[in-house]
Amino acid sequence: MGNFFSGMTAGALMGVAIGTVIVSSMDKRTQRMIRRTSKRMMDTMGSTYDGMIHWMK
Repeated sequence: MGNFFSGMTAGALMGVAIGTVIVSSMDKRTQRMIRRTSKRMMDTMGSTYDGMIHWMK
């Protein structure tokens, strides 16, 4: 189980680093669109997580 979380953490850090490089070269409109979409995705994931926790109780 420890290897799984280590791999997930390493993947997330690499994704953030690559994303930072790519987004910095985009125009402001594209950056705003990505920011809005990521907020919607986080809201959706939070709702899904809450629903799963409620269902498991």
